[in-house]
Amino acid sequence: MIAAAPTARIGAIDALRGLVMLLMLVDHVREFFYYHAQVGDPMNLAVTAPDLAATRLSAHLCAPVFVLLTGLSASLYAGKHGHAAASRFLLTRGLLLVVLELTLVNLAWTGALLPPILYLQVIWAIGLGMIALAGLIRLPRPALAAVALAIMLGHNLLDGVVLAPGDAGYTLWSILHQRGFVALPWGVARTSYPVLAWIGVAAAGYSLGPWFALAPADRRRRLVALGAASLAGFLVLRGLNGYGDPTPWQAGATPGATVLAFLNLTKYPPSAGFLLMTLGTGLWLLALFEALPAARLAWLRVFGGAPLFFYLLHLWLLRALYHLALGLGLFIGSSGRVEAGAPAQLWLIAALVAVPLYAACRWMVGLKRRGRHPVLSYL
Repeated sequence: MIAAAPTARIGAIDALRGLVMLLMLVDHVREFFYYHAQVGDPMNLAVTAPDLAATRLSAHLCAPVFVLLTGLSASLYAGKHGHAAASRFLLTRGLLLVVLELTLVNLAWTGALLPPILYLQVIWAIGLGMIALAGLIRLPRPALAAVALAIMLGHNLLDGVVLAPGDAGYTLWSILHQRGFVALPWGVARTSYPVLAWIGVAAAGYSLGPWFALAPADRRRRLVALGAASLAGFLVLRGLNGYGDPTPWQAGATPGATVLAFLNLTKYPPSAGFLLMTLGTGLWLLALFEALPAARLAWLRVFGGAPLFFYLLHLWLLRALYHLALGLGLFIGSSGRVEAGAPAQLWLIAALVAVPLYAACRWMVGLKRRGRHPVLSYL
């Protein structure tokens, strides 16, 4: 049975999506302006300043929460249009995202249509997750929830399966679970976001759909309880320092360093501990946003109301600003690259970039509300 769903967009979902997209903006400013390149791991605490590590840590919410909300939104869509329509929408939108990752997104990051390394990142993972979810939603809701939990909490059992290039199944395994390089006719593709765990997150989001047919107070209580259970599970797993993340934590020289080490979880692919921590926080934020007056969240809902439009536009805007800074000789470091310096500058640049993005997203949200063309729903 398909749960009834509201006819209007749920403001708290758009607001939470908008928040994580702004955190993503800060992290991508770091990518462009704290060396314009696929930089080394900013969570390598041995070589990364604590303030930069904390800036990167804030962005850990982005992908898990966004993928969870993707599954949740698909469930609400199914509640209005039926499972068959939802499957078609997930399949076509997922294919679109994969194509965009291979073209416009990689072009924005690398500046080349056929780069020597094609990075398969979050848009690719979301796209494949939606394609997988298009089939999984045929399962009964309890079975789907069980599959989601089994994937999210159990995939670290597969960490010991490591294949080398040339091994049977290496390409498929690199796509599903093990980061690797896949040969292409002109170079290689880097599977930066193995998709198995993200499929589980999307399925978990879809499983939450019936809660949004409940009274708001009941829904908030459930969101808070599930978030608390998720965070408690994270604390237990991380405290035991065994299963749940391939990298154990160690006490640091200061309390702050110890906290960073404790929270420094594996994202590629996202460990069970990483997902418990980030999704638990996301569920609490969703409950909080549901309790806040709608007017206080209006600006966040603008960013979250046109997520794909925001994503494509912010990448190209950052690339343009990077080349402008390079041409004007701004933020040029000893390496000859643009370097924004202290993380506080990254947040400032992101805040300034958010202003034109807000205006553009507000225009797009208005266009989507006024328009009836089905293409607009993909943005």
